[in-house]
Amino acid sequence: MKIPILTLLFTTGFLATLLLPETVLSQNCNCAPNLCCSKYGYCGKGDAYCGKDCRGGPCSLPAPNNNANVPGIVTLAFFNGIVAKSAGNCQGRGFYTRDTFLKAINDFPRFGRSGSIDDSKREIAAFFAHVTHETGSFCYINEIGGPSKNYCDNSKAQKYPCNPNKSYHGRGPMQISWNYNYAEAGKSLGFDGLNNPDIVATNQLVSFKTALWFWMDKAHWDFVSGKGFGATIGVINGVECDDGNPGAVSARVTYYTDYCKQFGVATGDKLSC
Repeated sequence: MKIPILTLLFTTGFLATLLLPETVLSQNCNCAPNLCCSKYGYCGKGDAYCGKDCRGGPCSLPAPNNNANVPGIVTLAFFNGIVAKSAGNCQGRGFYTRDTFLKAINDFPRFGRSGSIDDSKREIAAFFAHVTHETGSFCYINEIGGPSKNYCDNSKAQKYPCNPNKSYHGRGPMQISWNYNYAEAGKSLGFDGLNNPDIVATNQLVSFKTALWFWMDKAHWDFVSGKGFGATIGVINGVECDDGNPGAVSARVTYYTDYCKQFGVATGDKLSC
């Protein structure tokens, strides 16, 4: 995941404060009891705050569409089947575990529970297809050569100031990168993403939660709305699309197709970006 995403975050959040005068900035979702905390860290009322991506307060989020048994779909055999494809001396072995994943999904009750049961299986297959590709079958915790790349977006430095002593390279199951993604993930999950991005590579639970946060925040709604697996490739690593890296696109689609087959569901249309 290397391409800057949601470049209008600041503008959107700023306009929202103009539209709702009782809004106040909340760094840690410490809003008044009658106010919701939006995904941008502001307190207020209405759909912009209490609707999709509400992070706290009296949120009016839709309930999960079904009672899909996510642990029953992500069996130990399925999870370990991915791990088994990596080398025995991989750093990620022992760090990425099914038990940690199951603990992490407790904070994301809508993950894998939208639409029909088959839709749930497709979403789970899509998530693990990207995770498999990003980590080399749960082998890598840190991006190869990542620290030398840094990924500090200076155009967003005013809102997301980079720590010169830290690198914002890819880490974790979804290889989250860039200063703004670390900042927003940390704000949502309760860690200092700008000053302690390394926690994503050292804390197993935070690592999986960060991957799930990125999926739910950036890709979930596109996928469950019917845009297909291909749309999620563009979200996670847009440089691969438009013939940027057709081999990587093909690999992601292959993983997704395989996992759908294991779950006994059709892949759906729009597989490629």
